[in-house]
Amino acid sequence: MSGSVYDFQATSIQGQPVPLSDYRGQVLLIVNTASACGFTPQFAGLEQLHKTYGDKGLAVVGFPCNQFGSQDPGSNDEIASFCEMNYGVSFPMMEKIDVNGSAAHPLYKWLTAEAPGLLGLKAIKWNFTKFLVGKDGQVIQRYAPTDAPKSLAKDIEKALAA
Repeated sequence: MSGSVYDFQATSIQGQPVPLSDYRGQVLLIVNTASACGFTPQFAGLEQLHKTYGDKGLAVVGFPCNQFGSQDPGSNDEIASFCEMNYGVSFPMMEKIDVNGSAAHPLYKWLTAEAPGLLGLKAIKWNFTKFLVGKDGQVIQRYAPTDAPKSLAKDIEKALAA
């Protein structure tokens, strides 16, 4: 599989089409999120990255997913209000998607092919798996759910400087 992140389209949590080519020239941090996961407090760290680096060219983009322990069962509206009320999320959130399996969103099929996880596994292991995408639209690195958002700061700064 080739191409770039700009070949894909998503749908905002409000139901609007979002061509990822709108982010051309920016560094992207793409994250599959959940509202009822042990890692849910990472929303605060992701929002901090958004606030720190957003005006320098970073776009954090969240994709809610209910495939791991049914930890995001709510509607898109419920998820949006949860993220905003509990974590002040102001970065773009997309509609709920599947990240694994035959119904996986095409973006996630591409991301996992470009940056397989541990032992070459392509599947997303859990909520809050993160993908850093450079200004050229190519995947730089995949991060585990346990990697705290703030631990990505140096890699983000390097990508922004590239």
